[in-house]
Amino acid sequence: MFIGIDHGTTSIRFSSGESCFKITREEAREFRWQSLARLCPPDEIEGIALTYSMGDGITRITRVEDLEDRGVVSREGAGKHIGGGTQVFDQIRQSGLPAVAVPGLHRGSPTDIRFKAYSHQASPEKIGIAYLVSADLGDDVVVSDVSSNTVTLLVRDGKIVGALDACIFAPGLEHGALDVDAIRSIDAGEITANEAFLRAGVKHTLPPGEQLRTVALFAAMECAALLLLAPSARVALAGSLAPRVAGEVESLLCRPVAVYDEWCASRGLAAIAHDVFGGKKEILGIGVNV
Repeated sequence: MFIGIDHGTTSIRFSSGESCFKITREEAREFRWQSLARLCPPDEIEGIALTYSMGDGITRITRVEDLEDRGVVSREGAGKHIGGGTQVFDQIRQSGLPAVAVPGLHRGSPTDIRFKAYSHQASPEKIGIAYLVSADLGDDVVVSDVSSNTVTLLVRDGKIVGALDACIFAPGLEHGALDVDAIRSIDAGEITANEAFLRAGVKHTLPPGEQLRTVALFAAMECAALLLLAPSARVALAGSLAPRVAGEVESLLCRPVAVYDEWCASRGLAAIAHDVFGGKKEILGIGVNV
């Protein structure tokens, strides 16, 4: 049995591809690796693929025991810092179970150099999403993960070309890019940059009746932007908001949109674990160190 662990914005999700469960990041501070028995007996686990924070300290899929600092440059940066993801990572490493960490997309990643205008493109769980979607839809896909934040990736010819991260373009419900007002507040010492990021989502900036329409608009805009590099790519949405905004995104893009749910990342990571421990040396263009 192979397991994927998605360190998401609000929850940590565990999947064997067939069974799944999730815990909040606060609950994860008490996580013990024996809880994986909710998916299957621990002695049947053949491999795990997990994600941690931004994954910006590594460029290849790497065994957890070979990582320094859990594969990140720093725990500081955009996002909430609760401690649950750290507990899950450390428990998996201490368990002795075969496990690999998946990197995020950043300036060291094998993406189109033009996307490296920004230091960070996507966190590691988005690789799981892209892997599952491309397995279903083909080698050319644009997939937008829409929930607390919005991140959109392009896979062309079976390799990740690049991505647009949450702090660059489209807002989600909770988080988004910093606008002029946010920059002024930061410069005035009224708020930190991270606090501004955490309050830039449509839940904080728009009335309830306009929030989903706005998320759909900006997600569609990100998809349209990436379609410039692969006009015939199929389009998919993943994440907790995907079913709620899919119709609007389809209308805006004038093309069909496949819909995946919040389990897409953990299921995709389980598939990555299966293939990596089965001997695959590359995942969507990302190398494997196993």
